[in-house]
Amino acid sequence: MDAKVLKFGGSSVGGFDKIRIIAEQLQERIQSGEKLIVVVSAMGRTTDELLTNINTLSSAPKEDHVALLLTTGEQQTISYLSIILENLGVRTKAMTGYQAGIKTFGGHMKSRIANIDQHAIESSLASYDVVVIAGFQGVNGEGEITTLGRGGSDTTAVALAARCNIPCEIYTDVEGLYATDPRLYSAASRIYEINYDEMMEMSALGAGVLETRCIEIAKNHSIPLYLGQTSSEKKGTWIMQETEIIERKAVTGIALDSNMMHVTLYEPRQDSTLIFDLFKQFDSHEVNIDMISQVINSGGFQLSFTVKGTDALQLHEILESIEEMHREMVTEVRTDRAKVSIIGSGMRDMTGVASKAFISLHQSDIPFYQTTTSEISISYVIDKKNETRAVEMLAGKFNI
Repeated sequence: MDAKVLKFGGSSVGGFDKIRIIAEQLQERIQSGEKLIVVVSAMGRTTDELLTNINTLSSAPKEDHVALLLTTGEQQTISYLSIILENLGVRTKAMTGYQAGIKTFGGHMKSRIANIDQHAIESSLASYDVVVIAGFQGVNGEGEITTLGRGGSDTTAVALAARCNIPCEIYTDVEGLYATDPRLYSAASRIYEINYDEMMEMSALGAGVLETRCIEIAKNHSIPLYLGQTSSEKKGTWIMQETEIIERKAVTGIALDSNMMHVTLYEPRQDSTLIFDLFKQFDSHEVNIDMISQVINSGGFQLSFTVKGTDALQLHEILESIEEMHREMVTEVRTDRAKVSIIGSGMRDMTGVASKAFISLHQSDIPFYQTTTSEISISYVIDKKNETRAVEMLAGKFNI
């Protein structure tokens, strides 16, 4: 059976006309002999509107109530798309995450996929041409509806592809992957092939095209991913283990994360338990931090890190709790900073990349306050007012 998983994001299904165009394209693929599992997001800004409604009702709603409401957005989309497909004569089965056997664990708002019982999907594919599945959702061990957090529909699609061992195509409002955001650097080159490691780094460091978790699943199960623009014949980007690029450049791409907070904590005691207490709080609140640096000297203890802007509320709660335990602690939270990163597998074999970036930032009068490196990336915390200039300068220096 020639089967594939296709995923359409919120902008792609932002109205009935758009959904109808997608349905017609699916009809053509069915007529060519394919069987399709189609994962969809909520229409347009539906999720944001639901969150706004919640905020008018309560400042501290229970997470299970919020998750139950948010998942209705995707359920609307699967219903609309299925109704249109049936009108086109395409045999269609619509399924929620629960009906599709997506089992999750963790908190209601940031669950992870534990397992997928694919038997219901495979059985439906035997009787129907298209199975339309609501992304972003699943069910936990207590039978409660959960959400998969940011980028959850991408994660749903790739996890289904991995479970069924078939390719996955993700469609959105961009043509594919660029070396950096073309809105910041108009001369940015298109990337037609990229390996999993580079794509994971770009995603984790701020390139918001795909969620990091879905790329990790694809890598772990060797599932080729295609990223393309909905209703476009332009060539997109393949994300895979090995590409056909013979010789890599030092830097493949530049990522920018503007929606982040730079946090520095000071405590005058060298033997502070601050880091232990802090990470216990991060774990219980399911908050991920990045760019961690620790300094212990005669002046005491200093810890710096970055946090996603979407975790601002959780960070506030964590710091309030920590300040109760560490009365001498001084906290600095900066929201006027950004993180710019250069990424490339070529860094493994090429020297001078870090020094070139350091010198270039200095010569451009762009100060940075923290830096971290991995095997294939270097990240800098800079002033937000310099973010566009930093991207343009680094893109020019590394010819991307």
